[in-house]
Amino acid sequence: MIVEDVYFCRHGQTDYNAEERLQGRREVPLNDLGRAQARRNGTYLRNLLGANVGDYRYIASPLGRAQETMRIIRRELGLEIDGFETDDRLVEVGYGDWEGSTLEEIGESDPEAIAERDADKWDYRCPGENAESYSELLTRIEPLLAELTPRTILVSHGGVSRAVLRKYAGISGQDAAMTIVPQDRILTFDRDGPRWL
Repeated sequence: MIVEDVYFCRHGQTDYNAEERLQGRREVPLNDLGRAQARRNGTYLRNLLGANVGDYRYIASPLGRAQETMRIIRRELGLEIDGFETDDRLVEVGYGDWEGSTLEEIGESDPEAIAERDADKWDYRCPGENAESYSELLTRIEPLLAELTPRTILVSHGGVSRAVLRKYAGISGQDAAMTIVPQDRILTFDRDGPRWL
């Protein structure tokens, strides 16, 4: 079971998210809604954790949208905005040649690839360099998850949240891969399983 008192935040919305474009490792900044979502999560954590916010470890994906989200959260917590770590293992799943496209666009040019992905989304690897499957993503982040201690707040990506759910929520890979990961909620675990705050 995952260590309790660990909070996973997805970065706030970007224009790619709004347009349903696969962004993967691309650098796409938060939009206005994304910044509001990050503020909401920061306010929620401030109300939940109170005076203890300074006792937490803060770790973000190195991608800009995750770092911007973390800075907004820390501002809401009354902390110095750059006082966090980054960890390359928290980077988003790679979508290879599909990055920047919508699934509808890909389906028009390569419907067989979309059908193959839909049949096994957990293990499917998109074509192109730097692509990886969700199962490969889980293998990448497992060492980091093993290092986590109580009082940790992470800001990462939808793919990372799906991998965490697969590992700790007892759901199938396909179910994890299909899970909608909100950008204005926080994922945590306790003895009863996953909770969205």
